[in-house]
Amino acid sequence: MTDEDALAAEFEAHRPYLHAVAFRVLGSHSDADDAVQEAWLRLARTGGGEIADLRGWLTTVTGRICLDVLRRRGTRREQPLELDVGALPLDAAADTRIDPEEEALLAESVSLALYVVMDALTPAERVSFVLHDVFEVPFDAIAGVLGRSTAAAKMLASRARGRLRAGAPAPGSGAAARDVVNAFLAAAGRGDVAGLLSVLAPDVELRAHGPGGSTVVRGAAEVAAQAARFARPGATGHPALVDGRPGVLITVGGRPFTVLAFTVADGAVTAISGLTDPARLGRIVPSWVA
Repeated sequence: MTDEDALAAEFEAHRPYLHAVAFRVLGSHSDADDAVQEAWLRLARTGGGEIADLRGWLTTVTGRICLDVLRRRGTRREQPLELDVGALPLDAAADTRIDPEEEALLAESVSLALYVVMDALTPAERVSFVLHDVFEVPFDAIAGVLGRSTAAAKMLASRARGRLRAGAPAPGSGAAARDVVNAFLAAAGRGDVAGLLSVLAPDVELRAHGPGGSTVVRGAAEVAAQAARFARPGATGHPALVDGRPGVLITVGGRPFTVLAFTVADGAVTAISGLTDPARLGRIVPSWVA
């Protein structure tokens, strides 16, 4: 086996882990594949002879590639959508010695809600949060990825953590909450404003993020009027658990169209958060496309 073959074999052993990192940061399998491939090209050009910690080196390189991708996207939004991410599966990632297969599965477990909220973070916040809180990369290494000080990396992760968790109401759960959501969806499908008003709290708030940015609608009458427009020919609702909250994925013609998460309290919908960007949904949940 040549030195290049040996280096390629060693890289392949790390590929699932690198894909997990890139997928967590970028929210797209295709983008993650591209980032990992670019990491391999950089490794091949550099050679592995002078690299003492290959996994650490590859993590840094992949993190920088992801950071560049996020910056090119140019998607910075100052306020997070109010989706509950208090139950992020961080504990499952606490042991960085888990094998690559488990790490790949860990990346797959990220809910759609996380990606919706993650778009509210700056690229540096997003990279710092994922690398430290999910994969336990030390802050001094993250500082090298970002080109900033260790203290700045810590601050970025802390700010990201606060943005993700601040202000999210405790989600309703269980069969009762699902029944309320089902009643809402049935009324929306019929364009039944009165039926919608019967399950909406007076001060309900709808936050939807689409290609053009965020939309906020407040008040039962206003949300009911907006929801009544959800009915579309060929639309199908698929019940979903969106980061611990009852939700629905709506497909049109078999393609993801909208994902909604509901907060239910005292038998009424008090908040709705959603992603209404078909192109982004198609990248995030390709396995859901019929």
